[in-house]
Amino acid sequence: MPAQTWSIAELAAEYDVTLRTIRFYEDRGLLTPERRGTVRVYHSRDKVRLGLILRGKRLGFSLDEIATIVDMYDAEPGEEGQLVYLLDQITHRRADLEQRRRDIDETLQELAEVEARCHSDLNSLRGRTAPTHERR
Repeated sequence: MPAQTWSIAELAAEYDVTLRTIRFYEDRGLLTPERRGTVRVYHSRDKVRLGLILRGKRLGFSLDEIATIVDMYDAEPGEEGQLVYLLDQITHRRADLEQRRRDIDETLQELAEVEARCHSDLNSLRGRTAPTHERR
């Protein structure tokens, strides 16, 4: 029984990405479909790799980091090295995101303080000066 294969259009539809996105990953060497004339034929390995690439992008990894992770599976030190590297990258990514969260929280607090001052100042101005149409 032949192994299942996919066309570029089928992969794009399944992962909800454009054909251009898949071709870009091919150009970067992340995907290596079989060529049958001008037709690209994707095997299970390509499909799994595309899923890993897209998951890595959602997690905020760069394409170089993703390439290192997915390529390690096929090379020494294999899956163990891949997992150790991935855990290290997760630690760094988590620290970066936690710092961003602290920065966002701080910025939101500063905005709230400025907003409160603006409302207070606006209320003071409105209380001292009657609107022009009411002076007549």
